[in-house]
Amino acid sequence: MKLYTYSGETPPEALRKAQNAHGDDALIVDTKEIRKKTLTEPGLYEVIVAVDESAESVALQPEPITTRSNSIQQRLDEIAQRELERKRAHKKSDTFDENTARQLSRAVKEISELSNELDSEDVKIDFSPNVARRIQRIHSQTPMQIATQPIVQQASSTLETLNKRVGSKLQEKQNAHGENVEELRGIKQELDKLNDKLKLIQNMVWEDRSPKNEGINIPHEFAEIYRIAKTSGINRDHLDAIMSLSLELMPLKMRENSLTIKRYFREVLRKMIYCRPESKDMTKKIIMLVGPTGVGKTTALAKLAARFSLEKKAKVGIITLDSYRIGALEQLEWYAERMRISIQMVMAPEDFLKALDSLRYCDYILVDTAGRSQNDSEKIAQIKKYLQGDYKINTSLVMSATTKFEDLRDIYDAFGILNLDTLIFSKLDESRGLGNIFSLAYETKKPISYFSVGQEVPTDLVVATNEALVDWLLDGFINPNK
Repeated sequence: MKLYTYSGETPPEALRKAQNAHGDDALIVDTKEIRKKTLTEPGLYEVIVAVDESAESVALQPEPITTRSNSIQQRLDEIAQRELERKRAHKKSDTFDENTARQLSRAVKEISELSNELDSEDVKIDFSPNVARRIQRIHSQTPMQIATQPIVQQASSTLETLNKRVGSKLQEKQNAHGENVEELRGIKQELDKLNDKLKLIQNMVWEDRSPKNEGINIPHEFAEIYRIAKTSGINRDHLDAIMSLSLELMPLKMRENSLTIKRYFREVLRKMIYCRPESKDMTKKIIMLVGPTGVGKTTALAKLAARFSLEKKAKVGIITLDSYRIGALEQLEWYAERMRISIQMVMAPEDFLKALDSLRYCDYILVDTAGRSQNDSEKIAQIKKYLQGDYKINTSLVMSATTKFEDLRDIYDAFGILNLDTLIFSKLDESRGLGNIFSLAYETKKPISYFSVGQEVPTDLVVATNEALVDWLLDGFINPNK
């Protein structure tokens, strides 16, 4: 009997090699684990088999010892090569990070100098002179993009403040005849250059963060606008589709700086949704507000009533179908009394038609409904009974801007049986991002009619526009009435 040794990443693999060499006559003598499997290296096992000498001449020749040695040596060489490449990549990354830190340090220093030059206490920026060293110290424990993010954000914010102040002073001096504005113009040009520098620094680490392995390759010059849109809460699939369209259609000459890219992307977003303008005629219109509980339907209806009666000087009537919520009728009666408009409560579909007939003298009839959960299809179907008449009723679905996109979509699907005409979004002032609103309008192709932007009646109800929604989405929400 002769003993032979075979290795493999698993015991079955080693045994298979032995059987290929000697057939089924090989007897397993021992199995050993030479190296445990790790995240970076496979395991290594050895199988010792015994083969009868008489059968050896007709069996396949075993792997020569020199070949086995060469195989192991080759494996070791491959491991060494991978380790060398890893070290080279790490060194390259360190060099890249150090370069980024140095550029950020220089940019911060220039911003500080410009801030001092303006001699304006409210825009002073306080950075340590050893910014690059501080970044490298953080980087030893934290990824580069996370380490630099607060500093870049602070610098960007200060740049924006400086730019506004310089622009304001420049305008003041231009309006005052004889004033020298060349110095301020020079400062403004320096601010513009610094802004481009910061954008470049932000984008230097984009390659590591870009979603190119997740379906779409985002060029670094689009990094800023993609990051802003993603942070707003736009659905990922929608954002990638829109970004692909932008990359396909945007002229190359517009990719020169972040400003033109942002402007173009803003226009693309505006064309993706539709906001229905408020009708200018005074023909009879019946508007029914539906939606889940707690989204502010009754308050939105009161704002609409005040808008039509006080601002448009139209005759308004109110019908409430909400006999479930305590205080709903009292709340509407309180508003109706102060606006001197008629209000009626209806308990059944047959009474609803009578109420509409009694208010036929009104220019606008507003119908309030009880809040229904999107999971209660039976109660939502009850509302549909009120819509089965000869009157043309515009049905508006009211939803809160604080609701996540997936839930907004479920609500829309549930209330879709009511043949919705428009969407109304409330509580924009309470939401951190408006990408969820954009995504729902983009996916459903349903127009938005109004935004409720605060608690004031009627001022905090505004007619929805594409421009306003996209501006709030990319720049942050600002109450137009404040």
